[in-house]
Amino acid sequence: MQPEISTIGSLIGDPSRARMLTALMGGKALTATELALEADISAQTATSHLSQLVSGKLLVVRKQGRHKYFQLANQQVAEVLESLLTLSTVLLIPNIATGPTDPELKHARICYDHLAGEAGVELYDALVSQKIIVDNQEQTHLTDLGRAFFNERGFDFSAKGRSKRPLCKSCLDWSERTNHLAGRLGQWILDDLFEHAMVTRRADSRAVIFTANGRKRFKARYGL
Repeated sequence: MQPEISTIGSLIGDPSRARMLTALMGGKALTATELALEADISAQTATSHLSQLVSGKLLVVRKQGRHKYFQLANQQVAEVLESLLTLSTVLLIPNIATGPTDPELKHARICYDHLAGEAGVELYDALVSQKIIVDNQEQTHLTDLGRAFFNERGFDFSAKGRSKRPLCKSCLDWSERTNHLAGRLGQWILDDLFEHAMVTRRADSRAVIFTANGRKRFKARYGL
């Protein structure tokens, strides 16, 4: 059996479906109505598109009472979408500023479940310079020093459970065109920022905003 690249490409390639998929890159589960507004299409048209995305296994549906919510099927789908966002700006819109025009979205945003944008890249570079992680372009490795560093900050290395995700992984940033940190550690750091009230999430956006002293605490906690 040959890989069905064309099928996946056609599902993502429709402009309305592409806008809905991009909206779900923020990690939130959204309703059909919310996704219809995001894509600027009717509810009936959105329902048809969402049915195709679910059938194509790019989305999953979660039911909560009378409501249905849609999410990206998994991290792999998110990674493909982020790569396509990067590739589209390289191939189709050369010689201009990369990434989003919204300065808050460019500075710090959620990439499915981890920190991206200028702040995400700044964090990644700081961890590399402190020899907490080793950057090999598409591969990222946690050092022994890094294990001690994150253990001190509360990361539970014994809690892998059934997760097949790597501990740490590089993700090519859409706007900055260099790596930010993904994987279980990347997810934990974003959760840590929210838990310690260093950032808040902007409504209806992937952008995250540092609180009044959140930026200072973020830099102190991670050695930026």
